[in-house]
Amino acid sequence: MNLVAGAIGGNAAGKASPSFDLGTLGNTISGLVGGGVLGQLVPLVLPAISAAAQGGNLSVGSILANLISGGAGGAILTVIIGAMKNKAA
Repeated sequence: MNLVAGAIGGNAAGKASPSFDLGTLGNTISGLVGGGVLGQLVPLVLPAISAAAQGGNLSVGSILANLISGGAGGAILTVIIGAMKNKAA
């Protein structure tokens, strides 16, 4: 779930700001990585989400939190990589 949200977030960030656009494949890959990384960090920071998932009490709120964190992670990493690419060029 985090990976898909990350890929979407990465592509959205790339298309929203052409200066950070890495192309469709680049945006997708950076989004996947960013979504996966931030998606793993959120349960460490917010243990209630992880506990709810393990206890079988997974709610809509925790699913939304995972989607948002994955999408945000994908967008953030895409922007960072895009900025570094532009600075190097």
